[in-house]
Amino acid sequence: MADTSFLDWPFFEPRHRELAAAADTWASEHVPGLVDHHDVDGSCRRLVAAMGEAGFLAHAAPEDGRFDVRSLCILRETFARHDGLADFAFAMQGLGTGALTLFGSEALKEAVLPGVRNGRTIAAFALTEPEAGSDVAEIALAATPAGNDMVRLDGEKTWISNGGIAGHYVVFARTGEAPGARGLSAFSVPADTPGLTIAERLETIAPHPLARLKFEDCRIPASNRIGEAGAGFKIAMATLDVFRSTVGAAALGFARRALDVTVDRTRSRKLFGAPLADMQLTQTALAEMATAIDTSALLVYRAAWTRDAGAPRITREAAMAKMVATESAQGVIDRAVQLHGGEGVRSGSVPETLYREIRALRIYEGATEVQKLIIARQLLSQPA
Repeated sequence: MADTSFLDWPFFEPRHRELAAAADTWASEHVPGLVDHHDVDGSCRRLVAAMGEAGFLAHAAPEDGRFDVRSLCILRETFARHDGLADFAFAMQGLGTGALTLFGSEALKEAVLPGVRNGRTIAAFALTEPEAGSDVAEIALAATPAGNDMVRLDGEKTWISNGGIAGHYVVFARTGEAPGARGLSAFSVPADTPGLTIAERLETIAPHPLARLKFEDCRIPASNRIGEAGAGFKIAMATLDVFRSTVGAAALGFARRALDVTVDRTRSRKLFGAPLADMQLTQTALAEMATAIDTSALLVYRAAWTRDAGAPRITREAAMAKMVATESAQGVIDRAVQLHGGEGVRSGSVPETLYREIRALRIYEGATEVQKLIIARQLLSQPA
């Protein structure tokens, strides 16, 4: 059982502690029976349906449109500690519809969000392209008027989480109101829209549903645009502003699991006639792991609390949280592998699984290097 003493920090209210306890109990009872890592698509479908039935997805797509980021972080941390796919399934329901929750028309919200909330519709966020990853301004997928109040989409998206199993995509396309990032718009696109196909399923070191999408003469109603024309970049950044700190929370979940199993291992593993935990080098490693986790948690929940307290944007806070938590978790998990010895690199062991799971978090939703640029730009934009 992970240390939950951080829930006594002043960032949290009683409802957050209750949510954490409920999520942990639910995950302990249900996640092992829902996850089969040899059937990633099926596992995600089962997890989304079960989370919807349990009511957790109401936090990912709130009816009142107001995200409680502390709740999102608590749920991601808890689910990640139990299984990476559980975190993935929950997180994508929120990220995949965050633009709709924040900026969608009432008609679009009513058409999509109830199904996401109850776990009957799987959501996806289609931003990245072959030549446009961290640099969103390079998006090339074109959205052009097609007559009869329709819009035509042509181009590709890649590395799209839930690609191939999603029932709905939020797609960012170039509408050309201005050069670069100012000429993008966001659209709601049902997965069964003619002209939208799954061009390729993508495999990674920690299996998740990922795909390259192709749009060829894909026509949707103009009313499927989310927010104002040309506001796509603002919509994407506002969505990431909410969910970027939750990536740090997922990293925390992985790191806490790594520390838990390592403490158990060092207590039980004998070396030179004594428990591995008795060695000062081991104790130093455990102390550094625990300190890295608390440091990350403080940044993650500071960002979440700041957003929940009413800050319109938490760009700097979320970037710091995401950067430190993911990089620290990589270090914590690497230490866990080392202290487990041969068991740490055995395929399917907890440290080996976590080692594969954490790596992508340092890249998606803005690589660590991009977070550093964001933080620096925020600092330099302040008056001298």
